[in-house]
Amino acid sequence: MRAHEAGWAHSAVSVSGPTWLREPADANALVPLLWSSTARKVDGVLEVGGVSVTDLVAEHGSPAYVLDEADFRGRAAAFRNAFENFDVYYAGKAFLSTTVARWVVEEGLFLDVCSGGELAVAERAGVPAVRIGFHGNNKSVAELTRALELGVGRIIVDSFHEIERLSRLTRELGRTARVLIRVTAGVEAHTHEFIATAHEDQKFGFSISSGDALEAARQIVAVPGLELLGLHSHIGSQIFDSSGFEVAARRVLALHAQISDEVGVVMPEMDLGGGFGIAYTTQDDPSDPAQLATELTKIVAEEAKARGVEVPRLSIEPGRAIVGPAMCTVYEVGTVKAVELDAGAVRTYVSVDGGMSDNIRTALYDADYSATLAGRSSDAPALLARVVGMHCESGDIVVKDEFLPGDLVPGDLIAVPGTGAYCRSMASNYNHALRPPVISVRDGASTVVIRRETTDDLLRLDLGPGARMED
Repeated sequence: MRAHEAGWAHSAVSVSGPTWLREPADANALVPLLWSSTARKVDGVLEVGGVSVTDLVAEHGSPAYVLDEADFRGRAAAFRNAFENFDVYYAGKAFLSTTVARWVVEEGLFLDVCSGGELAVAERAGVPAVRIGFHGNNKSVAELTRALELGVGRIIVDSFHEIERLSRLTRELGRTARVLIRVTAGVEAHTHEFIATAHEDQKFGFSISSGDALEAARQIVAVPGLELLGLHSHIGSQIFDSSGFEVAARRVLALHAQISDEVGVVMPEMDLGGGFGIAYTTQDDPSDPAQLATELTKIVAEEAKARGVEVPRLSIEPGRAIVGPAMCTVYEVGTVKAVELDAGAVRTYVSVDGGMSDNIRTALYDADYSATLAGRSSDAPALLARVVGMHCESGDIVVKDEFLPGDLVPGDLIAVPGTGAYCRSMASNYNHALRPPVISVRDGASTVVIRRETTDDLLRLDLGPGARMED
């Protein structure tokens, strides 16, 4: 019998919450680790960047993503400074807009894109093409052509078919493509299976153990229009343990030395990928950039020395670690429902005006989030609640378990921290929901980065009966 798609939400009933979740002494207080650097409560009202969320909702409506510009820039600068001998690529897949792309460049970072759409955003933002890396396991001819026309700094090659495409396109366009080979090192990161990307049974890259990665290097070197820069390894996402990077570096540097010996090319670069974790709840304990830089530098230096090779120019690709904590999502409560379960247990469902259309990660990855009452203070005792969305899915859960004030009522505002990575990027129009705006805040002022979708936006693409063809 097949399991339900949202099986975790239909497992054995427990209303006590996870063991790591503790009832707070003050349900109004923020846990600083989970929030952006400027977030604070003033008389119970959440402020970010000096702007109260009550004012933001009054002006822009809800739900809304609130992006802390100072926090984003601070985290970008922290990676730049800690990894001073690295090239730091911001992974645009986490969240990308023209505004964010400009911030990235202004903070001295490079930009990683993985689709023609993300490349177009980078182009519109004026990101120098040489500072762009282009990822993707199935780049189209059109995407590769545009990348070559713009002169992107590097293309991360993911298959033999892509090598063939680039070989043909570089001849036709008279361009040279600077490439890295994405390799799978056979390391499974300690993370959710759907976001662990370096073990063998997955779609990304060339296997080291099978010899495909070595053969890819041979083929690339044989093509006049391709310049082999180095190897690229990415072991997963939301990683807190550097041991996975250590094993991966050992295997990738072994291949680096083998290519030098057998193919006769000394590659100047190596990319260790990203995947650095952030704190979504109090159970998470992420490393700061300085600690990561120290650990990764030591790992590579020791492995290079053991192999008798020079340390190549290193690069990393943080995305979530920069934008994740810099954004929160503000919702309005629509209903509060106490549901009686077996043995007298009661589950309190707090329904908000968003859900899996603006944050699919809970349903998709069984991800954990936190939440706080954001529009007022409360003296009511804390109550264990489940924050759910408005969609026609029982798995439409935003926060599985959180202690919130027991006097929540419709119209209250709830804010969820740590939503900068992938929430807006993966947002959908499920149930024809309108995707929320992204509002950046700084020094008491707010700016619309991405506007809220409208019903006209939805209908403009619908060319069925009754549609106005001139639209």
